[in-house]
Amino acid sequence: MSTAQATSNKAKFGRLHDAANSGDVEVISRTIDEVVAPDVVIRTPLPTDATGAAALKQVWATLLRAFPDLHVAVEDVIAEGDKVVCRNTVTGTHQGEYMGRPPTGRSITYNEILISRFADGRIAETWGIVDVLSQLRQLGAVPEDPGDKVG
Repeated sequence: MSTAQATSNKAKFGRLHDAANSGDVEVISRTIDEVVAPDVVIRTPLPTDATGAAALKQVWATLLRAFPDLHVAVEDVIAEGDKVVCRNTVTGTHQGEYMGRPPTGRSITYNEILISRFADGRIAETWGIVDVLSQLRQLGAVPEDPGDKVG
């Protein structure tokens, strides 16, 4: 795959991040329709029975209901061949129900690494590592591990 194609894929991935940071579910949904294949294969367990692009739309709607000020800060983006890898820091304030937990008003910060494979100019497959344990600890759903403290 050409360097130009890797650059194009990286730009499309960036459009998805820009949409996510808009905080607007409709903008995110339209952007998913543009840059993600409808039958995208998502290799990350998600709390939904939906599949493909519909699952991504549902995840973003859930996240924005729970964290209306959600922000994805892109730390690193690497594009090579048909893949784009992105390391992000995600922040937000828990203002709506999330994973069965009522709003706490707590601010959260967690990390994620996402890999997207492109085919025919769209994201066709994804893998993600999201620090859900950190999310749950910050929301008080899981106690802090005393072994994590440096003293």
